[in-house]
Amino acid sequence: MNLNSTMFVQSIVFLILAGFVAKFVWPTVMDALDTRAKKIADGLAAADQGKQAMAAAEKRVQVELASARDEGQKRIADAEKRAQMIADEIKANAQSEANRIVAQAKADAEQQVTKAREELRGQVGALAVKGAEQILKREVNAAAHADLLSQLAVEL
Repeated sequence: MNLNSTMFVQSIVFLILAGFVAKFVWPTVMDALDTRAKKIADGLAAADQGKQAMAAAEKRVQVELASARDEGQKRIADAEKRAQMIADEIKANAQSEANRIVAQAKADAEQQVTKAREELRGQVGALAVKGAEQILKREVNAAAHADLLSQLAVEL
């Protein structure tokens, strides 16, 4: 066999093989590589979107936390104000009740003083009658001299 013809036949076989690979194998390999590259690009894009969504969610969480803290502080402040108002109201009610009790006690004391004065007037009147009876050495009728006794009680 001749070296030139062998080279020629091998070149034709190589070209047929190259054509076969270029027509049937290469597009399949390229499609597989393109598909794989597209999946990788989609995965990276999804990862970026996930990062962005996570960052946005974290910002929303921070805003919500700040809002919740503010609302909690407002509620605490409102509760403290209400507690202070209730305490002031209780103090005012206690003070008015104390004033009422003191006024009642003063009125009771005044009534007792008045009652004691009336009893004392009666006793002084009785003593005056007894003293007058002993001075006059005769019996004085209290019923007959009621006007005199009431006038004496008014003067006392």
